[in-house]
Amino acid sequence: MDSFNFEKLTVWQKSLDFIELIYEISKKFPFEERFGLQSQLRRAAVSIALNIAEGSGRSTQKDFKRFIHDSIGSLRETITCLHIAKKLHYLKENQFNQAYQDGIEISKMLFGLVKKLNN
Repeated sequence: MDSFNFEKLTVWQKSLDFIELIYEISKKFPFEERFGLQSQLRRAAVSIALNIAEGSGRSTQKDFKRFIHDSIGSLRETITCLHIAKKLHYLKENQFNQAYQDGIEISKMLFGLVKKLNN
């Protein structure tokens, strides 16, 4: 079976690892956050990978770049949710720091991809 092009992108692979981390650290959020912050955090993280995958199938680099920008927006949303969770004491400092550092790495990779698509 052939792979899809996006599966070869390191940033897509890293985003899957990031999703796994987000699910792990958010599973102990209070029950009442199940349809609130927990759901929003998880959906934002998943959206990073989904936009990379969807954009890679577009017919032009311009379209792909637009989806990468959407991924960047979803990453920023994820980071904001992490800050909120930390402020509400749903996350331990080390959990926040790990997710934040992973977010920085993914951000650099996404901006690098945009730069490559501009050339």
